[in-house]
Amino acid sequence: MNTLTVGEQTLALDKDGYLVDLNQWSTDVAHALAAVEALELTPEHWEILELLRGFYQEFQLSPATRPLIKYTALKLGPEKGNSLHLNRLFNGTPAKLAAKLAGLPRPTNCL
Repeated sequence: MNTLTVGEQTLALDKDGYLVDLNQWSTDVAHALAAVEALELTPEHWEILELLRGFYQEFQLSPATRPLIKYTALKLGPEKGNSLHLNRLFNGTPAKLAAKLAGLPRPTNCL
């Protein structure tokens, strides 16, 4: 099992780098996970991460790419709810990487 150290805290990660205990997520954890991915979180990233966390609270699952795009378009408009925008923010793997950074489980139907 992998671990991530954030300040004084050591967090367990699964084999793919997702948090084992979703309750340990915080903004500091998101920044640390993003650093592992060589990504600096901007306000645009945070907008999607917060949206994803809301989706998870509502449906108890992490969306795959197509539902993520549709949900983003519904909540933030078509200029942000499209594959080009999400791929640009999350290096071509928006559903998996955004879920990881948001402290959520890996989407079940993502390879």
